[in-house]
Amino acid sequence: MALVLILLPIAAGCALFLLPRGERTISRLAGSAVAALTFVLPLVAQNGGEFSVRWLSRPFTAALHFAWTGPSLWLVLLLALCTYCAIVATNTAQNRSMIALLLMLEGCMMGLFTARDILAFALFWDLMLIPPFFALIEWGTHRDTAWRFLIYNFSGGLTLLLATAAFGVLSGSTDVIGSTHQFAGSWAPWIFAGFAFAFAVKTPLWPLHTWMPNTYAELPPPFVAVVSAVQSKAGLYGFIVIALPFLRTSMAEWRWLIVALALVSLLYGAFVALTQTDMKRIVAYSSLSHLGLIVLAIVSANPIAIKGALVYIVAHGLFSAALFLILGYYEEREETRSVLKLGGLGAVNPKLAGAFTIAALAALGLPGLAGFAGELVILTGVFRAGYFWPALIALIPIVIASAYMLRLLQDTINGPQLADIPQRRDLTFAEALAVAPLLAALLYVGIYPHALLAAVMH
Repeated sequence: MALVLILLPIAAGCALFLLPRGERTISRLAGSAVAALTFVLPLVAQNGGEFSVRWLSRPFTAALHFAWTGPSLWLVLLLALCTYCAIVATNTAQNRSMIALLLMLEGCMMGLFTARDILAFALFWDLMLIPPFFALIEWGTHRDTAWRFLIYNFSGGLTLLLATAAFGVLSGSTDVIGSTHQFAGSWAPWIFAGFAFAFAVKTPLWPLHTWMPNTYAELPPPFVAVVSAVQSKAGLYGFIVIALPFLRTSMAEWRWLIVALALVSLLYGAFVALTQTDMKRIVAYSSLSHLGLIVLAIVSANPIAIKGALVYIVAHGLFSAALFLILGYYEEREETRSVLKLGGLGAVNPKLAGAFTIAALAALGLPGLAGFAGELVILTGVFRAGYFWPALIALIPIVIASAYMLRLLQDTINGPQLADIPQRRDLTFAEALAVAPLLAALLYVGIYPHALLAAVMH
């Protein structure tokens, strides 16, 4: 069953390229049906949908081994939900191409999140770079952005592959994800460094983040919704399922460097978001800050903080996808992303403004929404792990998040109408179908976080 989650979206994406280039309806219906099916299958399948076939026996044992358990199940569900919402939100003359690439991206990321073998994980790590690269080439305004995205992330993929090969040769097998055997030896710190570099680039952590703002700004809203909500979690997931179980000692040796980078990401992302006027860049830099908090939780190695990190991974994915989709709707209507040229949208787009408010308040950590539960559990775990000063410093960008998110809301929804466009339609039924599942999930996790907290570590 896990193999179906990988092959079905990829096959469907390839099949859509056989349709006429300007086709719009069939591609959206077929794409949303496939994404919905990939959401339902993990919920009804038994035994984690396990599939395993031995691939290599020399110089180490490797397998095409896939299943979903614990954290991977929630990332699989998050990926399927965000892909579904992104496909429903796609409404351009190039529906066919965008939806095909979204499905292929989903299939590649399904392979990464369900991989039980580190070598399979590393291969899908590189494959999932291809759809965003072509999306940037097709719809981005500067090709340099596409190449920067590819070079940065492929460099991380190369160190990941080298670290995986060294791990396999020295331990005898890479088919180990899900076990807790600690890898030791003189090579362990270097292998950890290879993994950590790849994970830090993908998350991203400062100063390896420079590919991210332009990528998020230039990708079409449906595409950036999936990339920011789910693909950015690949590095965090790698820390949780590879670095923590197998290289905990080496991670402890590097912990203060990682803590320092996480804190810089937290502060830098928050302060830069406070100075931006481009709506997408505000959300992009806020993501840099939020993901730094999750890295801080992971490196603390405290079980409570890890639980909080998993909850916040899901929460961030939900409100990040919702924000980018909603900002895409605003950009389409107002023909600008600058908050300096917007205002009074709450009066003319009340439904869209309401959806925007829920997503933005979740991002700033309002109690009752999903972001608050993750932040609270993370800070509790980090304090209990003995990281008093890092946890105290982490409170600063959480407070700043209130400033830049409320400013974003105030400048766009309230105030005088600055953009001179006579007709501004409100949230349509199709657009509501795209954002409503994300907002409903934010409310559910925020009101009843125990459902996710009780399950993420099982």
